[in-house]
Amino acid sequence: MIKNINSINEKKTVQSKENQLTEHFFRNEYGKMVAVVAKYLGAEHVESAEDIVQDSLLVAVEYWQHHGIPENPSGWLYTTAKNKTFNYLKHQKHKRKFEKESDTDEAVHFNFSDEQIADEQLRMMFACCNPSISEEVQITLILKILCGFSISEISAAFFTNTDTINKRLVRGRKKLRSVDLSIVSEERISKNCDVVLEAIYLLFNEGYLPNRKNQSIRTDLCLEAIRLTHILASHPIITQKVHCHAFLALMYLNASRFEARVNENEGTLEMEKVDRSLWNKTLIDKGLYHLEEAQQQGIVSNYLLMASISANHCIAPSFEETNWKEILALYDAWLTMEDTAIIRLNRSVALSKVHGDDSAIAELKLLETRIDLRDNYLLHSTLGELHRNANHNEKAISHFERAIKLADNERDKTFLKKKLKGVVPL
Repeated sequence: MIKNINSINEKKTVQSKENQLTEHFFRNEYGKMVAVVAKYLGAEHVESAEDIVQDSLLVAVEYWQHHGIPENPSGWLYTTAKNKTFNYLKHQKHKRKFEKESDTDEAVHFNFSDEQIADEQLRMMFACCNPSISEEVQITLILKILCGFSISEISAAFFTNTDTINKRLVRGRKKLRSVDLSIVSEERISKNCDVVLEAIYLLFNEGYLPNRKNQSIRTDLCLEAIRLTHILASHPIITQKVHCHAFLALMYLNASRFEARVNENEGTLEMEKVDRSLWNKTLIDKGLYHLEEAQQQGIVSNYLLMASISANHCIAPSFEETNWKEILALYDAWLTMEDTAIIRLNRSVALSKVHGDDSAIAELKLLETRIDLRDNYLLHSTLGELHRNANHNEKAISHFERAIKLADNERDKTFLKKKLKGVVPL
């Protein structure tokens, strides 16, 4: 009996690892595969390209569960996607240049090299930025088609509902069908670099603070965002690389603190409780290098300000010695460029350190009527923290309880319950 139980447990462990690996490849390879397959099918068949890639991943799940994970999982997936693409082209008679070529020629032309993937993924991103498509729909298309986001993940990123995202995708896909994916002008690339960066920022943000899954950090998404930004930064047509450097600085500086953010026993840790010796010095140095590159251009952007805020945290010897006045000044500068409820919410922590908890509470109370934050757990979590620090314990309990109800992620609920447990009613 014990032997049978051990065998079942071993089988479950293997299946769990296979599922994790499959999900990893779904995230890391999905956008790359769709971009290359879409090149051969054309813009009018982008949805078919997505179907082919998704079908390839489903085949992988089934095959790997029965036969084990192959030595080269990426190569296995790409070969499967390539074969399905050729079958689709032949079946639908959308062969175009393949019509007079042999199967051997086709295999040569179907290229999944790193260079080809980078070119096609970048080309597809800018194709989604067609001027006939609104900016919010452009970003939605990029997240869905090239980043493999689910509808719920996109709706969370935009602080909206799934119906709105579905409507955007329907409109966007309809417009995309008439776009020539093989032609992306230099003007389009120069003009829409900010839109592509915004989509990549949302990809990184989902990895840094996952909305739905019970995970503290999704490293694969963050690494993919960094990879895509490096592609942009190295592209010869993009001459104004200051925003790329600023964004890379932000990502590297935030990523440097990943290991210290999570404790095996306590889960997510507050910054004042983290062990700063665990911060990755190599990543901090990379972040500071890109920050310096961005600062030399003298162009202020939201990425530059965010990276500068993160840099202040990274170089501070301790939480108590953090330069909160500098951080507050950076948030104030950011508000002059982009006055949003989320920025004001994040600014409230620095405001409380410089001018006291009551000052920050008064500011956040004004945000409670904002429809885009009213039901956001972060607002109530922050208010709970500020009220607790100000010894307004009953109000702190009320806001923490509200935040727990609103949080979607079990990770966040657990973190908030610990905070609530630490508040003693007066």
